[in-house]
Amino acid sequence: MDVDLAQLRALDATVRGGTLEAAARALHVTPSAISQRLRALEVATGRILLVRTKPVQVTESGQAVLRLAREVDLLTADVACLLGGDPAHDRVPTLPIAVNADSMATWVLPALTPLADDVCFDLYREDQEHTSALLRAGTVMAAVTADAEPVPGCTSTRLGGMRYRPMATPGFARRWFPAGPTPEALARAPVVVFDRKDDLQHRYLHARAGSDVAPPVHYVPASADYVAAVGLGLGWGMVPDLQARGMTAELVALDPAATVDVVLYWQQWRLRSTTLDRVREAVLAAAGRELDQPAIR
Repeated sequence: MDVDLAQLRALDATVRGGTLEAAARALHVTPSAISQRLRALEVATGRILLVRTKPVQVTESGQAVLRLAREVDLLTADVACLLGGDPAHDRVPTLPIAVNADSMATWVLPALTPLADDVCFDLYREDQEHTSALLRAGTVMAAVTADAEPVPGCTSTRLGGMRYRPMATPGFARRWFPAGPTPEALARAPVVVFDRKDDLQHRYLHARAGSDVAPPVHYVPASADYVAAVGLGLGWGMVPDLQARGMTAELVALDPAATVDVVLYWQQWRLRSTTLDRVREAVLAAAGRELDQPAIR
């Protein structure tokens, strides 16, 4: 297989941008040049790599070549740094990472910020139960995930646990739970849910009130807005301890002894890369400071 760096970069940029036009803008060439490079890459590999929809879709063969493109780009940047290249002219590597919303809203961004001069981060927000799928597809090179089992070709390191508690405003608690979170009250009280992949509230509901309860649900698919919705009294919700800090006046725990612990892991491609290792070290250090290490039952 005879490919060159320009072809691989064209594939990566097209997938990131979703269109040939976006890739052309990113690489400062014409869309025609991007199309020619992609066609040459498909000839060299003997496979169809992209379905040219808007946005483009990566084929199974394209996923393998996309992984190669991103590995080469990262390793090229590592070598340029090792050789003492000019930071003003060298390409800054882009590292795609999948992160769950609550981690992104609390501890991940502060962990990555010190590296922002040397790495461009392309963050994908996805539920922690689903971030590993982006690793399998080659969309991202690393992920914060709830899956302990390494994705093929990846390493997995435990980060710790995010602890969630059922919380509400004092007024909401008085109105809907005068006798506490009884099964009857939980069946009636409105609940705030992040999105349709989020099962934290239902884990607690089913444990306390049975699997057949169906209270009114408000969907608020943004981490900060989710907590704001609970704080405004829209409903009760499972709020992570990291976000509940400093909100003791606005929120109360409905069931102080009840918690749901979500254990998180850092998975990344099994690749010897200085840049990737620096990011891993920063993430692990932040997780060690911010995440609980609960005894998971």
